Amino acid sequence: MKKRCVNTIATTLLLITFLCCEGPTSSSDPAHTETFPTEKTSTPAVPEPQFTLTKDQTHNRFSKTIPPVITVPSGSIIEVFTEDASDEQFNAESDVSALTTLSFDPIHPLTGPVFVEGAEPGDVLKVKLHKIELMDWGWTAIAPGFGFLADEFKEPYLKTFRLNKDMESVPFNEKIKIPLNPFPGVMGVAPDTEELLSTIPPRANGGNMDDPHITEGTTVYFPVLVEGALFSIGDAHAAQGLGEVCGTAIEAPMRIIYEIEVLKGGRSIREPEYETDDYYAVTAFAKTIDAAARKAVRYMVDYLVSEHQLSRNDAYALCSLAGDLKIAEVVDVPNMLVAMHISKEVLGI
Repeated sequence: MKKRCVNTIATTLLLITFLCCEGPTSSSDPAHTETFPTEKTSTPAVPEPQFTLTKDQTHNRFSKTIPPVITVPSGSIIEVFTEDASDEQFNAESDVSALTTLSFDPIHPLTGPVFVEGAEPGDVLKVKLHKIELMDWGWTAIAPGFGFLADEFKEPYLKTFRLNKDMESVPFNEKIKIPLNPFPGVMGVAPDTEELLSTIPPRANGGNMDDPHITEGTTVYFPVLVEGALFSIGDAHAAQGLGEVCGTAIEAPMRIIYEIEVLKGGRSIREPEYETDDYYAVTAFAKTIDAAARKAVRYMVDYLVSEHQLSRNDAYALCSLAGDLKIAEVVDVPNMLVAMHISKEVLGI
């Protein structure tokens, strides 16, 4: 039995070597980098940032009236530092008493906005997350009156964590370890309104999507709603389950490097979509999970019809056979977010 396993492994390695050395290769024309949205790329080295924004260059509302902190050309590489979701109302030594003075007014400090030259309503903003780096601490909490089971959990709770950029998991207690998966809870462009909207619910502009699949290496697409797009990012999470049911993740400050590009002349989108090397995904917000899920299925049908030339009946059937609905979050009232994923292997891309 052991000998057979060794021989099988050796044969597999020889086959892989042959395919890598002798197999056909493909190339892409850099003049077509705006093709949207069927790209599949290997993981590149992290590009050198061209611009840096500090954790003090923040805001915590969504509106086209918020002035940009920087203007950049399409294709720029931007390094940002983000604060924790409490806007530094907590620290690594905080205990549950800190919740008694917690104010929701400064919640979700977002680094930005970034004005992208050439971005106009109807375009698509492509944001590639090249690097998401943990800082030194994080927290999670149960705030009375907030959370999916707010009527059952009425006592305040706060737990802090020591982190560093090389950690892969963090102790929850002496027995349980939580795998770390850093990602920005909030990413979004400015909505076409002068009203100062709360960042807490997700909307068509993105916002508080709280989707743990949108992590390092993911490319996210946003509908451009105002001139310059006015992109912001923050509310970083070190770890979070799908749903974020108690209302918080491991909320933590972070360093993020992203690439931002304007796509013109392609398929328009109504809400954010994203992709990895393995799958393509659409997102949809609504006041109920059912309504959000129905929208997500429609958006995936639209994508399959537009990008893969399927009839609507074929696209709908394929969603049933190979599409996966994912509940991203259920606590950011009044809206919830549902995503649908479909494998690129299934799609042949």
